[in-house]
Amino acid sequence: MGIAVLAMKASVIEMFLVLLLTGTSGSKEVTKKSKKPKFSVPQINCDVKAGKIINPEFIAKCPAGCQDPKYHVYGTDIYASYSSVCGAAVHSGVIDNSGGKILVRKVAGQSGYKGSYSNGIRSLSLPRWRESFIISDETTKLQKSAILVSTTPLPTTTTQVPATTPAEAVGTSPHPWTPLDTTTMSTSAITARLQPAGHRIRDMGFRSTAAYAGNRSIIQAHPARETGSWKPGLALLDAGARPNEELKMKSVEPASKGDPNCKVDLSFLIDGSWSIGKRRFRIQKQFLKDISQALDMGPAGPLLGIVQYGNDPSMEFNLKTHVDSKDLKAAIEKISQKGGLSNVGRALSFVTKNFFSNANGNRGGAPNVAIVMVDGWPTDKVEEASRLARESGINIFFITIEGAVENEKQNVIEPNFVDKAVCRQNGFYSFNVQSWFSLHKTVRPLVKRVCDTSRLACSKTCLNSADVGFVIDGSSSVGTGNFRTLLQFVANLSKEFEISDTDTRVGAVQYTYEQRLEFGFDKYGSKHDLLNAIKRVNYWSGGTSTGAAISYALEHLFKTSKANKRKVMILITDGRSYDDVRVPAMAAHQNGVITYSIGIAWAAQDELEVIATHPTKDHSFFVDEFDDLYKVVPKIIQNICTEFNSQPRN
Repeated sequence: MGIAVLAMKASVIEMFLVLLLTGTSGSKEVTKKSKKPKFSVPQINCDVKAGKIINPEFIAKCPAGCQDPKYHVYGTDIYASYSSVCGAAVHSGVIDNSGGKILVRKVAGQSGYKGSYSNGIRSLSLPRWRESFIISDETTKLQKSAILVSTTPLPTTTTQVPATTPAEAVGTSPHPWTPLDTTTMSTSAITARLQPAGHRIRDMGFRSTAAYAGNRSIIQAHPARETGSWKPGLALLDAGARPNEELKMKSVEPASKGDPNCKVDLSFLIDGSWSIGKRRFRIQKQFLKDISQALDMGPAGPLLGIVQYGNDPSMEFNLKTHVDSKDLKAAIEKISQKGGLSNVGRALSFVTKNFFSNANGNRGGAPNVAIVMVDGWPTDKVEEASRLARESGINIFFITIEGAVENEKQNVIEPNFVDKAVCRQNGFYSFNVQSWFSLHKTVRPLVKRVCDTSRLACSKTCLNSADVGFVIDGSSSVGTGNFRTLLQFVANLSKEFEISDTDTRVGAVQYTYEQRLEFGFDKYGSKHDLLNAIKRVNYWSGGTSTGAAISYALEHLFKTSKANKRKVMILITDGRSYDDVRVPAMAAHQNGVITYSIGIAWAAQDELEVIATHPTKDHSFFVDEFDDLYKVVPKIIQNICTEFNSQPRN
């Protein structure tokens, strides 16, 4: 009987163990099956912003063609959620302009996003944004990261945070901020750590952003931790967890993206010298605040930075420090007068060398404008500093207030300093204000002129403002090998220019007895595409009808030149023409085409001089061999720029 009872007990225990093991296995299988895949978004457009997609982690398929600058991107590596998802993916190098699948993960908002140029996209700077995202390849596994936990409610008053704690993790908690390694802890252990006595936090299965209860802050470990850009009270996604597809995250649009019709980068040079006095310095600051109010500022519109000058200039803040009028006005109010002399020339040199840089928020495609405010007159020379600023593409405006009266004019170091400094001597770039108390009347006229980007002439330089047409001799005397050398010469010259649809454009004609348009000005909008096109030009072979080639280029190439472009023809030949070049050359000159002639070996010097624009010594070149063509590249570029910069400024 006892043996039977023992056997029965053993059988029951064995059955219990089997059921237990089966239940555990089934539970694991159910758990395994219940795991949801990452949320996948169908193919999106290039202009879709990350903030418009509600999931904290998702896979998306980007189309081709997202390298276009109209799809704005803000930041580098970590992007503001106001950015184009696919534009950021191209900028980061995860995909190229042909598109592809990407994995997007939302992360903490940043206190600063740095712009940069990468993979054909110029990303913009942004001082702060509520939410960020990072891009990785769809096939790449995300690394699990730690969660930083504060285990005590934040008090109503804050105390200074030790340098060893995460930035802005404020409070007088007796518990330190400690990382939870989710790779080595069970779900129950993590939950226990997150639920100390007196606090409850909603368990979301670690599939979404951690919700917080009371004053608790749960902050995802992130590279921004090292840069001091953490903000308390943000609830973020645990990188080691799966997203909850149903969780919605709102995207906060900025109050204003700025007026795109007034996209300019502005530098205000304000007078901080002792001669201005405290009262007039305050009027000057009010004027700046009125300007910032009148401008519709934002990342897609005008941006403004300020340099104060006295004995030496100093940057109060750069273009990316403040992107809305409210912040800018508050910052202007805090500026204190530095004193000293009115060294305007030194301030202009400082702006030319330092202000308009990528690091300071310069956006490349936006015109650069420097507005100089002067009380009385400068105490140093401005002409040379202004010339260098203009030649670097800076549009200089001068506002002179209460200038020198008759008995003070002998103290002015450089008479007519305004005319010597501004971008054009036509009154458009200068304001002469009789009294500081009437300065406010200048606000609207100044804003109107600054936003009239079509008239900002100094934004144009010798390298970004021309239509350059090459007329290439493909006659039999050139030969296949020399023709390749000639094309390399064309490529070397083209490399020197800033190539785009709105900058310098390049076209080419090849000629023998006949003529052929290899490509027009509107064919290639990037330097990369242009240089590849030059390599693909095939040698033709035949006679040498240079006069007919010039006429053909005028009709089929330069007739499509834009009205605001300088027209430059560069003709290369190795022999005397079979036809007359005089009449076609005269037609080119009369149509405003600046003509350069480059002769090689057997080219006729007299024909080269007839073809070239006057003075011929600056527009006509000769080399003995094709291999020496490279030597004249810097001479031609220097002459093109010298001629551009010496044009009358009126």
